[in-house]
Amino acid sequence: MLAFLPGFRADVPLMERRKLGEKMNKVLLGTLAALAVAPAYVAMGCSSDGRSGIFPENTAYIPVSKFAAYTSTEAQFNKTIAKLQAAYAPIFKAQGREYKIISDWEDGTVNAYANQNGNVSEVHMFGGLARHKKVTDDGFVLVICHETGHHIGGAPQKVDSWASNEGQADYFATLKCAHKVWEADDNASIVARLTVPAVVVERCQKGFSAANDIAICERAALGGKSLADTLGDLGNTGDTDFITPDTSVVTETDDSHPAAQCRLDTYLAGAVCGKADLATSVLDNKDATIGTCNTSTHDELGTRPLCWYNPTVTPTPPPTPPAPPRRGSSWPSRLTRT
Repeated sequence: MLAFLPGFRADVPLMERRKLGEKMNKVLLGTLAALAVAPAYVAMGCSSDGRSGIFPENTAYIPVSKFAAYTSTEAQFNKTIAKLQAAYAPIFKAQGREYKIISDWEDGTVNAYANQNGNVSEVHMFGGLARHKKVTDDGFVLVICHETGHHIGGAPQKVDSWASNEGQADYFATLKCAHKVWEADDNASIVARLTVPAVVVERCQKGFSAANDIAICERAALGGKSLADTLGDLGNTGDTDFITPDTSVVTETDDSHPAAQCRLDTYLAGAVCGKADLATSVLDNKDATIGTCNTSTHDELGTRPLCWYNPTVTPTPPPTPPAPPRRGSSWPSRLTRT
């Protein structure tokens, strides 16, 4: 076994190799003992090293450097995390759970992940992701929203898992979480400093009537683009575009990370869906149609893209208008419920 361990050399004297073997055996036994008493109730939504989280596994690592200029600062990193913690702790408490964001600005990992540790719903955030050149402040908010969405984003969930799948976590981020976190911001002033594509303006205005909701929609769409472009950068597929949606169609819902363009389409869909009411801040784990936009309810905007989502609910036809009243009869004499 030692021959497969780093640092082993065949030319080391026999007695020294025996001492090395005894040392390694102690290390191995200690490790096995630690695993034996490790909590069995830790349920991972992604890998614990953060390599597989909001993004697929990658080796990108952006350490802190006093010589580099980053899009975010440690102060902004901590402020954003505190804001999300305050916004969602009461919602999780109402569900009988504790919500906890665990952060490490010094860690250069370009990812994030969620897990459940007993009664605690955890979100793990790393400074490397905030320091990535493509990640904006709003994009970083949506990363936390995505990981939070694994906990309360509802159906569809990953097979045999407590976690909402990757596409649904993206959808939740812009559909629900963005409105929850940004509802009290001066969104009009923030959007005034952004360059919002015409297609985003048009769809947000079609999806919402209130000026604040429209501004949140625009922020969410652009924040989502920063994350989709980050994925494109990590995968060397280039930037995404609002006017070139992913036209692929899955035969069954895909639980894994969608491609970069498909993820942008999902962020935009969540942003423009007019069902952002916070009465459904926690989505249903069984029924994917509650609090969301769907073809089955004849929603024109905001349905989850078919590049990852295959709806299982059969669309129902629009209700038939009642017939005009007949003279001498009550109207309507009977209500037909569909």
